[in-house]
Amino acid sequence: MDQLISKKKFKELVTSRKFIELFNELGWDFAELTIPVIAGDNHYELNAVAEKRDFIVLNCTGKNGGFPDKTERKRIERNIAKKFYEHLIIFTGEKVIKQVWQLAIREPNKPIVIREVEYYTNQEPEYLYQKLAGLFFSIDEEENIGIADVKLRVTEQFNQNAEKVTKAFYDRFKKEHAIFLSFIEGIENKVNKDWYASLMLNRLMFIYFIQRKGFLDKNHNYLSDKLHETQKKHGKDEFYSFYKKFLLVLFHEGLGSPERNEQLEDELGRIPYLDGGLFDIHDLEKEHDIQIRDDAFKKIFEFFDDFNWHLDTTITATGKDINPDVIGYIFEKYINDRAAMGAYYTKEDITEYISKNTVIPFLFDQVKKECANAFRNDSSLWSMLREDPDRYIYPAVQYGIYDLDPGTGEKKYKDYPEEIAMGLDIQKPGLLERRKAWNKYAPEDVALPTEIWREVIERRNRYFEVKKKLENDEIREINDFITYNLNIRQFAQDAVEHYEGSDFINAFYKAISRLTILDPTCGSGAFLFAALNILEPLYETCINRMRDFVNEADEKGQAKKHSNFREVLMEMDKHPGDKYYIYKKIILNNLYGVDIMREAVEIAKLRFFLKLVATVDADYRKPNLGLEPLPDIDFNIRAGNTLVGFATEKELEKCLVEDMMGAIVKEEIEEKCDIVARTFARYKEIQLSSGNDYHDFKVAKEELIKRLKELNHELNLLLHKQASGLKYDNWLASHQPFHWFAQFYEIIHNKGGFDVIIGNPPYVECSKIKYTLDKFQTLKSGNLYALVIENCASLLKKKGYIGLIVQNSIVCTKRMLPIQQFLENRFSLFFSNFDDRPAKLFTGIYHMKGTIFLGVPICGSKFIFTTKFFRWYEEYRPSVFDILKYNELNKRLNFPGHFSKYSEKRHQQILLKIYKQKSLGLSLKNSGEVVYCHRIASYFIKAINFVPYFYNEKQGEKKSDDYKKYYVDSENKKMMLMALFNSSIFYINWHTLHDGYHCGKKNIDEYPFIFQNENHELSKKMIKLGSSVSNDYKQNSFRKDTFYKNTGKVIYDEFYPKKSKPIIDEIDTVLAEHYGFTQEELDFIINYDIKYRMGKELEKGGSNN
Repeated sequence: MDQLISKKKFKELVTSRKFIELFNELGWDFAELTIPVIAGDNHYELNAVAEKRDFIVLNCTGKNGGFPDKTERKRIERNIAKKFYEHLIIFTGEKVIKQVWQLAIREPNKPIVIREVEYYTNQEPEYLYQKLAGLFFSIDEEENIGIADVKLRVTEQFNQNAEKVTKAFYDRFKKEHAIFLSFIEGIENKVNKDWYASLMLNRLMFIYFIQRKGFLDKNHNYLSDKLHETQKKHGKDEFYSFYKKFLLVLFHEGLGSPERNEQLEDELGRIPYLDGGLFDIHDLEKEHDIQIRDDAFKKIFEFFDDFNWHLDTTITATGKDINPDVIGYIFEKYINDRAAMGAYYTKEDITEYISKNTVIPFLFDQVKKECANAFRNDSSLWSMLREDPDRYIYPAVQYGIYDLDPGTGEKKYKDYPEEIAMGLDIQKPGLLERRKAWNKYAPEDVALPTEIWREVIERRNRYFEVKKKLENDEIREINDFITYNLNIRQFAQDAVEHYEGSDFINAFYKAISRLTILDPTCGSGAFLFAALNILEPLYETCINRMRDFVNEADEKGQAKKHSNFREVLMEMDKHPGDKYYIYKKIILNNLYGVDIMREAVEIAKLRFFLKLVATVDADYRKPNLGLEPLPDIDFNIRAGNTLVGFATEKELEKCLVEDMMGAIVKEEIEEKCDIVARTFARYKEIQLSSGNDYHDFKVAKEELIKRLKELNHELNLLLHKQASGLKYDNWLASHQPFHWFAQFYEIIHNKGGFDVIIGNPPYVECSKIKYTLDKFQTLKSGNLYALVIENCASLLKKKGYIGLIVQNSIVCTKRMLPIQQFLENRFSLFFSNFDDRPAKLFTGIYHMKGTIFLGVPICGSKFIFTTKFFRWYEEYRPSVFDILKYNELNKRLNFPGHFSKYSEKRHQQILLKIYKQKSLGLSLKNSGEVVYCHRIASYFIKAINFVPYFYNEKQGEKKSDDYKKYYVDSENKKMMLMALFNSSIFYINWHTLHDGYHCGKKNIDEYPFIFQNENHELSKKMIKLGSSVSNDYKQNSFRKDTFYKNTGKVIYDEFYPKKSKPIIDEIDTVLAEHYGFTQEELDFIINYDIKYRMGKELEKGGSNN
């Protein structure tokens, strides 16, 4: 935050329109700029007030007593946005007291959203800064006003400090959880005891958040104080008084019930009724006489008190801040560590990328059905792209291409330095020599972190290629935003904000209200939260547009027009806050999740509750402190095994086919499913209504629980008949069946499935699973994630979208052929591929090469798009998803078990040329002259013609098992083979097709290469270079001592292929003639992933060509 001023000073400067003085007082920089804008028939001049870090504040004054209306203000904003994406425009009139503060700002993990606040100078200033609090204005404890830093985003702070607080909290949490568990008496079953400990800690953490927000009798230390009070009241010898005599009363009669008497109010103080199911009497509390010693709570409160609990997303550098995002991260880690289920915490960039590229395309598909006119070629929807293409190209792609002229705000192109520019012309001779400087690190003003000039040039070329497509109206389908990796969230936001027709808004709101999103292995809800964050600004803008249309109609005396909009707005007005209502509606209507871990489900629900409570401030003048009861989402987020149970009607029919009474039983089950679905719909309806009658709600919930239990039991009995000799209770405990067809009957049966499915399924070998999974046709793929994908496809609507992150094996191993064929038959596909060296998507895992796949409905001909096998350094992580580049997979490069990984046309052309030749395996022998090739690779393939030294304490001196033998029938061919294995072209093919780790016999046999006559000029060069590279490896080797757990001391020869890169480059130059590569293709081959392959050698200016 910058400088602060008093409220009095703030009001004085705002009402007198002394904006330059205001922002100067607040510590902003003076700006001298005038921008003329035409809006409709009117001409306006916008004068700069102040600026800071490319964020501009402008003043627009209407002439002749006029004031720009909403339509004109939007047009003005669109003009300014072309120069300054984020800005504040203060609209004023010469003779009017009205001001409109129009703020265009990008909140963390959201598109730029336009917000307008009307302010009249006869009002108190609180109205203005409260409306923009948290977005622009900040206020300290002394109620002085400042401006929040508009460029240093809280996401950056979160990234910097989350690890610190996570480690500190997590390490202690594990210990404190174990201690708390030991204090619980009355539950013998270990699983149930663990579950109850987690439930209690969730409840207590929730209370810690809300007590710090002032919701519990205005006491920020409510729980600790109540513990002392209770002990004082009941005496120190009462070791169990707090749990029984206070906490359970607080949970069940206070926070969990709206009915209060005077005695209860005296005991608990002024607290809200929360509902939400979190504080209901739990089944374990009904079934057991539970006792927990006071010491347990004393210890846990001392632990919690060491941290700062707050509900906003601000993170300071103390490493002590706990907010809902940190809690989600911590508990995902805790659950995964305990479960050992092959599930990993998915960071926000992954969840956002997958969610936005599935949710938004589905919404636009639905809107297109209802409002086809909006998607015509001449529609303003597409003209937005042509008129301001840079708005939809991610800032990371544009970085360093332009400078802003401080006088005009115009963009000026930054030319390349001479030593870089000289390599641009591919027609001149000496291309490799002219491009030597391209491997130098580029300066910060033009480069993203760690970029070399070669990458800067590639990124700039991509920028101009995509910009040209936008300017030429070549982007005409919503899925083009995935193909060209455009800012789909900003486009969706702008479409809802600016499209002129009410029919579009009507269709969009209908689509978003009906949308169903599922994460079938939801963990603590990371993907569902990403979906929530994507939907919320769209809902908000949709509702604001409804208000605009209704206000406009009212001004024209058309009080009955837009009746559907009026209904939505009337319902909104019955609730205490728009934001709370929108979140509640999304959580209840749009989001669904299932997880096998009950603790994970509880934490996901806790996070949703915290998200809701964060939108409201305690107001003791209002009923229930201004807080609406939390939604009960027990039936949206559920526990169960996503792979075991009846997923669809077909599966139920298959089970009943041999039963003589099958048809009758099926009809009865479907009738019961329908009743459950209608009960669930009524249950949600009650919660969204403004009355939310407590007794109606409880009756509806009890009825729903009862009917679901009966239905599940009947389906469990049917499914158990197929189990192999297991007793029913044992089978139920080990399989934890979840019957999708029954639990979500309205969605699966009535609507044809979920609209969007997203998530991160577990990566576990099927052989490690104790329950049977015979129903899956992808079982031979051997990993649970393949089965989850197949199950998802059966749960997904025919025209639905799916996005999951899985292991990279899905695109590069023949074992995965069943799931690959399954996906190709069901979807058009996008695969983005991520290596795990030098950095990785999932931290804390040694090997985790990942692939995100997006499955979109097949419209016309099927397609597959892929990216290269992406590598990056950790500093580059914020740009990874913005820089992704897809290329359509050439059918000639779609091999069984392999979807080739490439982004560049040059890369594709290289592969097409080499695959004109026959496989190397046809020339290899079972004996003869031998080449030793290392079976594990990372940045180089290592092949030599001698046995390297290897010794271990267990077996003594021997040949390392990692070096595999490959035979040819002559000494000369051996040298040629050795040159080939060490070449960059061989490496590129391996890295493109295979898993980036194993280089085994199958990988080598399939490589396309035909030996030429040994007397051929190229063969002679290869023979000589093969000998040279092997000798160079030996000369640069180092005998290394280390220790392995299984074998003890190990001594071996370590090789450094990067030191032999000049020789490898010569090999590739010869192979370029062999395959017919151009000079540009050879440049690509020699410098493929050069920054990562050469590492520090590149920084020293090591040779690369």
